[in-house]
Amino acid sequence: MTFEYLSTPIDSESAERLAQKKLRLALVDTADTAEFTAWIDSESRGFHAPRPNKKSMEIQLGLTDRRTTGVWDTTAADPESPVATVSSWTSELTVPGSTSVPAWAISAVTVAPTHRRQGVARALLEAELRTANSLGVPVAMLTVSEATIYSRYGFSPAAMMADWTINANRAKWVGPESSGRVHFVSLETLRRDGLALVERVRLETPGQIEFSGHLWNRLTGVVGDTDVASKLRAVIYTDTAGEVQGFAIYTVSETESNFDAHTLDLNYLVAATDDAYAGLWRYLLEMDLVGKIRAPLRSVTEPIAWQIADFRAARKTRDRDHLWTRILDVKAALEGRRYVAPGTFVLNVADPLGFAEGRFLLEINPDGRAHVTALDAGAAGSAGAAGSGSSAPAGAPSDTVVDDAAEVSLTVNELSSLYLGGVSAVTLARAGRITAHTPGAVIMLDAAFRSPTAPWLSIWF
Repeated sequence: MTFEYLSTPIDSESAERLAQKKLRLALVDTADTAEFTAWIDSESRGFHAPRPNKKSMEIQLGLTDRRTTGVWDTTAADPESPVATVSSWTSELTVPGSTSVPAWAISAVTVAPTHRRQGVARALLEAELRTANSLGVPVAMLTVSEATIYSRYGFSPAAMMADWTINANRAKWVGPESSGRVHFVSLETLRRDGLALVERVRLETPGQIEFSGHLWNRLTGVVGDTDVASKLRAVIYTDTAGEVQGFAIYTVSETESNFDAHTLDLNYLVAATDDAYAGLWRYLLEMDLVGKIRAPLRSVTEPIAWQIADFRAARKTRDRDHLWTRILDVKAALEGRRYVAPGTFVLNVADPLGFAEGRFLLEINPDGRAHVTALDAGAAGSAGAAGSGSSAPAGAPSDTVVDDAAEVSLTVNELSSLYLGGVSAVTLARAGRITAHTPGAVIMLDAAFRSPTAPWLSIWF
């Protein structure tokens, strides 16, 4: 992988806008320990997290493969500590059709309470989008802590998540008999070997991303809460040939009032086969002294609900948005995925920031591949116009007629939600977010974009 984004100059438009407020937008010199440490401390403060301990700080100081950006106020009492932070990098995003596209991952977005409502977040996010666009990255993505901020920049929910709680005493296993074995392994062994399995199965589920480094270290307990890390247990599942086909990471905590009703918290489970999935889940469900399993950040369509005797023993305690995407290049993004139904569509896309603005012809072949043509000169050309915009549907189409095409108008927000195939075009149309200009256009659009596998991202970033 190349890291061209590390040396790309800071966005001049946002830098000039902040300079008018006596604020400095700049890249962090991650080779400067003092400067990078101050940025990490500010980022932790922004999320109300404790200061990183020595080991965690050392690991985070090694994150030199990310584009690390800050905003400084030279008039502040502590001018060396940034008052806003953002981190970004390119990663492969899985899209429908067992393939992936490059995506601009945005993380660590914070603005100090002392500098709210000064346009700092807007400057940061628009700078990120312009930078990604200049590098030819077709999609931006983030996992959000606040759902009210990012839609104004064209982001929209595309992959959902659910927290599951399972009553282990009621959830008797009725699923298939697995043919392999479950083995305990050390976290060190899993840390060394497990990531290859994660990457091997990544293309099966839209919404998953390519990850390693800090995200993998956090998942396996190298960084983060040291108390939790000390309790982590890891198991792998091997098939009859002895090949590893899955693993799980979890903790077990005692319930004060009942020693034989511990709570098992499932931190992560990945399976390359249905056999491995069944084997790992049965192992967890039948563990001695465990009365409840909590499994956060799982798919909204977990098969486990259909593998237990009491369907109501497994319930979703939270079902919400997780991965938000933002299309920057309509042609590259839509041609990068596959579709389940052929069709010809005209998409009138409104984008107040200009990146995806335009009228596009989307032609989907019977093999699921697509070709996109810009139907007007302004399509996807005026990227970077300032403005916050709204999520109202785009206006009426132009006079250009494309025979036999299903035509709709929508904003980049709706197109970004549809992109991974987990959000219904019919639902968005009923909500007033998509306007059809030809009969049946929304139903045809829904059929083409829908993914057979529910989009899901198994981590935070």
